[in-house]
Amino acid sequence: MATLNIKNLPDDLYEKLKARAKRERRSVAQEVTGLLAAALESPKALSIMDLQGLGAALWQGVDAVAHVETERASWD
Repeated sequence: MATLNIKNLPDDLYEKLKARAKRERRSVAQEVTGLLAAALESPKALSIMDLQGLGAALWQGVDAVAHVETERASWD
């Protein structure tokens, strides 16, 4: 496994990192490794299927056709 040394790390940044590691109950090295892994991870490919059902609760009981007609009428 590789070793990473960081020179000239600002003290305030190190203190924030140390505090975050403590909150997460990790060592500073574990926290840095986790942060780097998350930052460098490839983003999940987006799919239109992820939108299925999104907002269904907002539209419950609403007549979608009437809503669209009202919106279109407001454009004039």
